[in-house]
Amino acid sequence: MSEYKTIKNENSDEFVVKKSRFIGYVKPVTTQQEAVDFINEIKSKHWDATHNVYAYVLREGQIRRYSDDGEPQGTAGIPVLDVLLKEGVTDCVVVATRYFGGIMLGAGGLVRAYSHTAKIAVDSGKIITMSLCKIAAVSCDYTYYGRLTPLICQFGGIVEDTEFSDSVKVVFRIPENDFERLNAQIFDSSNGKYKAEAFDEKYCEI
Repeated sequence: MSEYKTIKNENSDEFVVKKSRFIGYVKPVTTQQEAVDFINEIKSKHWDATHNVYAYVLREGQIRRYSDDGEPQGTAGIPVLDVLLKEGVTDCVVVATRYFGGIMLGAGGLVRAYSHTAKIAVDSGKIITMSLCKIAAVSCDYTYYGRLTPLICQFGGIVEDTEFSDSVKVVFRIPENDFERLNAQIFDSSNGKYKAEAFDEKYCEI
């Protein structure tokens, strides 16, 4: 997998329907333990809530988990999970907290309410695309340096560090699929004098 979508920030949003208050929390996580810890944190914060429904999706092990937390089966946890799957996000957890307002919503009403809670939570956290990036470096003279940085940006790369000494060393990240094209351009535009060397790779926001 060279790309995937996830959530950028931990965040929350809420709304009220028929006097029931629904609060949606979302957080980016990478392990089941991180997801469970966040769920427990929200449960402790809202210990007096009627329900703390949750769902999470993880890349590692392709894990998908959900809980209705006492709501009628299929009306809470699955709708929350469905929102994550439809949005195509992974490595994130949503907790939908409900304070019952005294008016029954019915099965269809619950599904709509929990789906909306998950959606506003996800929107509040902002969906981002993570791409597998090469971390690379180029050492060049000061004359070529003026051409190098714009070239890196042109191919979708981001400069992470620049060291100035007798020469200039530029460290940058770039989506894996664009690395060879950039490197060919560096080689050609410097008449074969310079070439980027990749020394690491990691998933980065693009």
